Amino acid sequence: MKNHLHIFFFFLALNSLFSQNERAIISKIDSLNTIGTELYDNDKIIQSIDYFNVAIKLSDSIDDNYGKAIANSTLGNIYSRMDENADAEKSYLKALEAALRIDENYLIANAYLNIGKVYSQGFLKKEEAMNYYQEALSFAEKIEILAEKDKREKIHTISNILLSISSIHLDYNETDQAFKLMLRAKELQDSIEVSPIEKSQMLFMFGKYYAQKEALYNSIVNFDNALIILKKLDETNNQRNLLISNIYKEYAASLASLNKNERAYAALLKHNIYREKVINKEKVKQSKFAKIKFDIVDYKLDATVANKEKDELVKVTEKTQKANTIFVVALVFLVISLVALFINYLSKRKLSTILQIRNQELEIAKNQAEKISKLKSGFISNVSHELRTPLYGVVGLTSLLLKDNGLNKQDQKYLKSLKYSGDYLLNLINDVLQIGKIESKKIELQNNSLNLKKMVVSITDSFEYQLEETANKLYLEYDNKIPQFIFTDNIRLSQVIINLLGNSLKFTNKGHVFLKLILLKKNNNLANIRFEIIDDGPGIPIEQQKMIFDNFSQLERNHNENYQGTGLGLSIAKNLVDLFGSQIELVSGEGLGSKFAFNITFKIDKEAKAKEEKKSFKERLLENGGRSILIVEDNKINQIVTQNILKKENFISDVVENGLLAVEAVKEKDYDLILMDLNMPVMDGFQATKAIRDFNKEIPIVALTASNIEEVKEQVFSNGFNDIIIKPYDDYEFFKTIIKNLNERIIPSIMQ
Repeated sequence: MKNHLHIFFFFLALNSLFSQNERAIISKIDSLNTIGTELYDNDKIIQSIDYFNVAIKLSDSIDDNYGKAIANSTLGNIYSRMDENADAEKSYLKALEAALRIDENYLIANAYLNIGKVYSQGFLKKEEAMNYYQEALSFAEKIEILAEKDKREKIHTISNILLSISSIHLDYNETDQAFKLMLRAKELQDSIEVSPIEKSQMLFMFGKYYAQKEALYNSIVNFDNALIILKKLDETNNQRNLLISNIYKEYAASLASLNKNERAYAALLKHNIYREKVINKEKVKQSKFAKIKFDIVDYKLDATVANKEKDELVKVTEKTQKANTIFVVALVFLVISLVALFINYLSKRKLSTILQIRNQELEIAKNQAEKISKLKSGFISNVSHELRTPLYGVVGLTSLLLKDNGLNKQDQKYLKSLKYSGDYLLNLINDVLQIGKIESKKIELQNNSLNLKKMVVSITDSFEYQLEETANKLYLEYDNKIPQFIFTDNIRLSQVIINLLGNSLKFTNKGHVFLKLILLKKNNNLANIRFEIIDDGPGIPIEQQKMIFDNFSQLERNHNENYQGTGLGLSIAKNLVDLFGSQIELVSGEGLGSKFAFNITFKIDKEAKAKEEKKSFKERLLENGGRSILIVEDNKINQIVTQNILKKENFISDVVENGLLAVEAVKEKDYDLILMDLNMPVMDGFQATKAIRDFNKEIPIVALTASNIEEVKEQVFSNGFNDIIIKPYDDYEFFKTIIKNLNERIIPSIMQ
């Protein structure tokens, strides 16, 4: 037994010795790759190739696929830099083969990416390049993240691949496919620190996309932003000059399409200037590489002799290693007993290290989740702005047309259908924004005076089209003991009622829906009111009653039934009722209809301020008719809608399409008020307002925007605006804001 134990320790020691020798060679390979990379960065190409070839040979000797992949990948970069694409492809393929053997996703992804770039240089091989890029993307997404460095490398690799694929799509004019990938790449790049070149490249790609989509102003904005970044960089940077040259070329095309021929010609001249710089730099580089190529030929001739000498050196080294082996085995055998004493210690230390890594991973995951949440909020805000702007035109024009008494019944029906669709989309946008605010806990209830009965009557009237479509009947039962005016957040309360009524009408067909308001309790200052929404629809199964208040949840119905919706209405209603300090009660059962109810206590407006305000508003509207208003808006449809709404109340208005024209118009004519859009080409609303305030501090300027008010409020008032109107707007609130600002201008002038 003792002899067997000695044999075991002997082989254990021998294995340890070989492991030490292998580690020494791996260390040498890493050193050679590092030195080779430094030589390559300093343009010492021949010496660099020498070091990488030695590293490859040593890697082959111990089957070190990692070192082999690194060396071949860098060799490929060298050949690619000298336009030796065939040699570059061979090196990248060898790097790919080595990386696949060790299943190293980062190295595999980069190898596929580099091969794709070689193929993408020839237009006829772009389909083959696309195949390599797709392979690169699949492996890049599998890269494991153990530290912040790994995360940056993964994001950098994926975004690089996405932009490479997008570039091919744009070459084939496949703009939609390109845009999806570019958005994803931008989202990834925004989460890390990227170089100015990468930022500029991203902006250039978006500029090309918008140019192909004929959204020429957007393309010019992206080109301008890219040039601002690039012109801060070193002028000798050839990559910078090449990108500037390409941008000016596309810039000129976009300007020419807008008939801005002088600016297009100037951009084309700049393209030629930077292109000349790139060509001159390329000539110097090619001259240098021509000499290097001749040196490589000499190098390959000398390589055979050098390899023989190295083989002899390896043989001598092996003999020395054998002698060292015998000595080390004896030494290891003497100290092997000490190893057992450290096993317990090493195990504990390893466990501690693992726990530290796990904690770091959890911290990274937490930070990533927070960034994703911010990105989601930003995305929702941007999309809602883009949707609200055209909806303003749809809803506004439809409302104007519906007031034309000359329409026949069929046309009125079509217009009502169109307005219903527009209102539906607007409510959907508001629901999505509401969810974002609820999740970020940014909602604060307002306290406005409200005529409750008029509000609920207006709400029930708004469902006229939906009642016709579903053949339902809607009944309002209003307790006349309820005070006429209360203080509450009228927007949030109306949203609760609209969502609950809309839910009942959607699931009820040829039935009856009731909205009941009942006074439960009242004293001098407070009134407790119960709201009930009752329908005789299909009802809600008991097992599904909890989940219907979750975000995006919908009941499982018969597949033959078609119920549209996002599953947000009830969730938002529940959360808003919670804010009012109450909760929604649900009584229902399958086939028994449904009743949603909640109780809220309101403060009574005993002075009836809302009624007085309404009356004075009508009077002031008549008094202010005929006053002059400047509309600053770049969207043609929105210009028509706003001008016609003002004309309806006898206001005089002029229209200009950007901030620069607005500044000139105010200098030439004395306007009573300005309605200023925020996002416009040439000069936006913020810049125009600042410019006007330099010479006119009295004229009221009201911001018109489709953005979320919480996001722009601070910036609007800090730039000299007097007020904000959110598009699409209610006509009453629209004129209320205008009259308020007109009167605030008049009153001080009277008092002076």
